[in-house]
Amino acid sequence: MTMATPGAGLRTRREAHGATALHGRRRWRPSPYVVFGGLFWIVMSLAFWRVPMCCDFGQHAAVVERLKDNLLHPRHPMADLPGAGSPYYSPYAVAQGVFAKATGLAGWEVVKLAGLLNLIVLLTGLGRFVRVLTPRQWAPVLALFAMVVLWGTRMAWWSGYLGLMSMTGNLAYPSTFAIGLAFWAWGWAGALAKSREPRSPWAYAGLGALCGVILLVHPISSVAAVIGVVAFAASARRPLPGLWKWAVTAVTAAVIAASWPYYSVFSLVGDESVDWIHRQLYTEMPQRFWLALLGLPALALRCRKNPRDPLVLMFALDCAVVAYGWFSGHYTYGRILGLTLVPLQFALAIELAAPRPWRRWRTALAGVAATGAAVGFFTLQAGAVVPRALDPVGFDQPPRWPGYGWAVSRMDRGDVVLTDGYYPTRSVPAYGANLVAPAWPDTSLDEDTRNHRLQEVRDYLAPDSSRAERERIVRRYDVRWLLLTPDQKVPREAVVVAWGPRTGEVLARVSGGDTRVGGRDTKQ
Repeated sequence: MTMATPGAGLRTRREAHGATALHGRRRWRPSPYVVFGGLFWIVMSLAFWRVPMCCDFGQHAAVVERLKDNLLHPRHPMADLPGAGSPYYSPYAVAQGVFAKATGLAGWEVVKLAGLLNLIVLLTGLGRFVRVLTPRQWAPVLALFAMVVLWGTRMAWWSGYLGLMSMTGNLAYPSTFAIGLAFWAWGWAGALAKSREPRSPWAYAGLGALCGVILLVHPISSVAAVIGVVAFAASARRPLPGLWKWAVTAVTAAVIAASWPYYSVFSLVGDESVDWIHRQLYTEMPQRFWLALLGLPALALRCRKNPRDPLVLMFALDCAVVAYGWFSGHYTYGRILGLTLVPLQFALAIELAAPRPWRRWRTALAGVAATGAAVGFFTLQAGAVVPRALDPVGFDQPPRWPGYGWAVSRMDRGDVVLTDGYYPTRSVPAYGANLVAPAWPDTSLDEDTRNHRLQEVRDYLAPDSSRAERERIVRRYDVRWLLLTPDQKVPREAVVVAWGPRTGEVLARVSGGDTRVGGRDTKQ
């Protein structure tokens, strides 16, 4: 009989514990996507932060300002008009309004901070979506870089477009948040479609609730989000027997969307007020998107293996919606063009993330993709992340609009400004001021009324306008300020208060000729 050595069992347990601890540390080692995704978040956040307010940023900041003033019954985002029924008052915007009220931050500050949160939602959603398609560790990393670089060699700058350059401007928009949620919804739908065990109807209802929120946050992005969910449902192992559960998803989404009190999302169906703006989405499409077509061979291979592959179905349905937008004249549907590229970009990334040894054709595909990425980055996207001070080449940089702090600092909250300048009509409302004529259509304001107001602004600024006509317009809209370009004539009854340091624009006071602003005499 063998005697056990004293302490042997203890040493064995300690050794086992140490091995387990070492194994545990290896298990918790960050994945490549955590590392590169984190680095991307830092770099992109800095790139976004250095770009001043431009484009639609002022509109979204104005929405927060109106909610900050009255959370339950906000006014029109850009004019002193009722705002009931405006689709800008989404759950996303209301949450921003609550945050602004709680912190006292200005609307533009809240929107700026939201860009950092939106990027987190986008990156985590992308990782979840790719993981449901493949377990390959490097696939999310390659998908991220394909998504932000493989576009084209002509600028594609629009809300919902996720190229590096475009993201410096639209990272804080509701569209980016909605796309991040869409990635999460696709990951959720993919998990349900792949599940071998029956899943509770509550899981499908939860997915429906998420889709309903996406629909309210950004209705046009929700079209692509729903297409992705449909693609995964159609790719399920047994799609027909589980159809009733997917119906639970659809019903839940509809109920959530219909329950929102600020506006009716279903009233937007068939709305043509912004189609004219979106027609330009269909111009120069080959130049804007051709690099994404490098993913077509990878997508074709997935189609050959499985015609019901979710990326294949997603791409086909997205293309059908974009084509419908063109042929029907409802060009707003072209807004999903940015997400139409995702199946191409992600199929390429997943194929290139395959374990070695690579076949010869895959090596060739990797070489072409790397060349395309370099072309896309250095011809168009590099200026987004390379500051001018560190730029040895002279890359194109994001737009740098002039600021209007010099003007709004002299105004009281809610003052009405008459201007037809491109920059001020899109920026001044961000600080709490109102315009005579809003820059953008909004379902809360009849389009004929908006067009009439635009004509009134033109009439006021016309060189041959009479003083009586100008005073009528001032009284009708309670105008207190004029913001004029350097070549526009200042009316005799107006008092010049300040000049724009960068643009030379003129700020003049009207409404009775009061020349005192903030307790200071500004008469000149």
